[in-house]
Amino acid sequence: MNADVTPIKTAAESALAASFAAVSLPGGEAVTRQRRAAFKAFEIAGLPHRRIEEWKYTDLRALMRDAKPLAPPPGAEAKSHAKAAGTMVSGLHAWRVVFVDGTHVPELSDAIAEAGVTVTPLAVALGRGDGLATESTAANDPAFALNTAFMSDGAVIRVARNAAVAKPIHLVFVHSGGAATAVFARSQVIVEEGAHLTLIESHEGPDALDYQINTALDLRVGDGARVDHIKIGCEGNSALHVASLVAAIGARATLSDFTFTLGGGTTRNQAFVTCNGKDATVTIAGVNLLRHKEHSDYALVLDHAIGGCTSREVFKSVLDDESRGVLQGKIVVRPDAQRTDARMLMRALLLSETAEADHKPELEIFADDVQCGHGATCGALDDDLLFYLMARGIPRAEAQALLIRSFLGEAIELVSDEALQEALGGLVESWLRRKG
Repeated sequence: MNADVTPIKTAAESALAASFAAVSLPGGEAVTRQRRAAFKAFEIAGLPHRRIEEWKYTDLRALMRDAKPLAPPPGAEAKSHAKAAGTMVSGLHAWRVVFVDGTHVPELSDAIAEAGVTVTPLAVALGRGDGLATESTAANDPAFALNTAFMSDGAVIRVARNAAVAKPIHLVFVHSGGAATAVFARSQVIVEEGAHLTLIESHEGPDALDYQINTALDLRVGDGARVDHIKIGCEGNSALHVASLVAAIGARATLSDFTFTLGGGTTRNQAFVTCNGKDATVTIAGVNLLRHKEHSDYALVLDHAIGGCTSREVFKSVLDDESRGVLQGKIVVRPDAQRTDARMLMRALLLSETAEADHKPELEIFADDVQCGHGATCGALDDDLLFYLMARGIPRAEAQALLIRSFLGEAIELVSDEALQEALGGLVESWLRRKG
């Protein structure tokens, strides 16, 4: 006799179920069906925990003791606090699209006036009944499913064939700090054949407030197109930030993705990238600058589904105090993906004996005509180099800063836009000053 087994729900899972049943979210019948299917998938899986291999370093079930209420639309005070949001990357000439507590704020956003590009708030698109297709590579991930179930607003960007957007588009996401709430933002970016787009995301919020962010970006890069994507995370020191990137890359297309994390109590960035067309080029890089008890986990699955593609992955972490940096990367080479060239590098610099670095590079290769490799290292600052600099009259703190800048340079230089490189360098300088 078989008995039905009912899994025990945590307080957070029960609260999410109650919220999903009670809340009214934008979208017609098709969107509602999509939401229900996604939440059903989440209910079956539950919050991910350390017994799930992909989440072994970031136990979301233990971290989410409760589920915060969904953030309401921002009022005048919240919008006022958000006026200066996104200025951490100063000196950029970019189109700003601002979201406060997960809601698009037109009066803080620019009216984009470029041919070949349209930007529509997700809430408007869902209100028209437009659905968002879910990529199979992330469909079974519980965090992504939860985002699909609760997605409320974000940006839907479409770049027409052969169009080149002259200025970057900057999606600014800010938590106003009025209360500890939950935000589920979802964006979809479709770059058609031969087009070019530079997309910046920045996420920021206040310290001492345990708000929760679950954000996702669905990115489609057409044949021969190019996308440069830069994500900057500067959440508050008690915030929980979970972000999913799902990207499909066409033939002869180029994707350059860079993730910069320098804040947040707990941050989980995950990327599901698939090379669907021949001769695609993918560069995925990231920098973590962590201190105190901050925790950052970057998890990548790069699927070479077809042959002739090239990928490079470079990740650098600088960890101070009791911070923890986790880097997980899996490169999958399918049987039909002959002539794949894929290389992954993970490095961590420990500035404290109590900091922790966890690296897990993986290769799954089912083809025989490939060039693939990975490496991972961690260690402290080189005492000989430090002595060399100090012997020439450079103070110890400044000598340490020089070595840290040099260590991070290999990753930051992969950003092709010089203005963005300078802005990221400025963030490094700011972090070093705060560190003292």
